[in-house]
Amino acid sequence: MSVTSEKHRESAPHHLGFHVVTVSTSKFTQQKAGTYPEDVSGDLITQLVEQGGYTVAGRSIIPDNPNMIRRLVRTLIKKKDVDVIILTGGTGVTQTDLTIEAITPLLDKTLPGFGELFRKISFEKIGTAAVLTRAAAGVANGKAIFSIPGSPDSVKTALEELILPESTHIVKHAQER
Repeated sequence: MSVTSEKHRESAPHHLGFHVVTVSTSKFTQQKAGTYPEDVSGDLITQLVEQGGYTVAGRSIIPDNPNMIRRLVRTLIKKKDVDVIILTGGTGVTQTDLTIEAITPLLDKTLPGFGELFRKISFEKIGTAAVLTRAAAGVANGKAIFSIPGSPDSVKTALEELILPESTHIVKHAQER
């Protein structure tokens, strides 16, 4: 790691609030029906964030609906207790996978290196199937926003290899004027 990166990390905020968003129409439908849906990926994100010493400020389950995704992200980027938003699910290549398309217009700046590195790491683990991996990141209103696949293996890779190690660094720069 460079000396500059080390200095930035030292001066970065050490307490971050994360909001975990699971994008899944089936889980949303179950929740609306009064049944608590199994949310393995959302639970795993929560566990990893807390193990990293950070706070989970909230969790949401929403359907694969671009308008609802945008509405929720717009609300979250205004919250004082939220520094990082992680959306899991809705990143595939089916017609209903629209999470990335929904959040991209809301970003002040994109972080293309996140998706590039995530696919590289995924390729090393799963081979050429990584070509189907879509992931995105950026900043908006001083918040870091990540959109990652919904599989538990993808969640673990994204959190352990990229998001948790760099979140404080990203938020530090996102909050600079």
